Amino acid sequence: MHCPYCNATESRVVDSRISEDGYSIRRRRLCENCERRFSTNETIQLCVVKRDGTLEAFDRQKIMDGVVKSAQGRPITESDLKKIVDAVEEKVRSLGLSQIDSYDIGHAVLEPLRKFDVIAYLRYASVYKGFKSLDDYINEIEKLKKRKN
Repeated sequence: MHCPYCNATESRVVDSRISEDGYSIRRRRLCENCERRFSTNETIQLCVVKRDGTLEAFDRQKIMDGVVKSAQGRPITESDLKKIVDAVEEKVRSLGLSQIDSYDIGHAVLEPLRKFDVIAYLRYASVYKGFKSLDDYINEIEKLKKRKN
């Protein structure tokens, strides 16, 4: 951490506060060299490992886009969709990892989506699990029936 005034590298934390979203920390620092105060905002960068091995920054909008597509025409409100995305992001970030597989993110979407709407769940699962035939749908529906009973 460099002081913005004198560019010194030694500073000490005077005060720390967690942001409203809970994913960053605002710190007040005191430069050991010039004794001036400055603030920093520190966030944990979460990277997603794609199927092809490439890395990209975590983007909750991509989760929202997938959930919106699966819920199209279903009686799910935008507020419900936001709750699903919030639950997924909370679960993913609570793992405390700097990198997570896209597969694990997709898996984290399934359970909260199933609780809101089984049709939207089936639509999402068909893409996530790569359904190839009608039997794949039938098997998934059978699993849902068993869970319900």
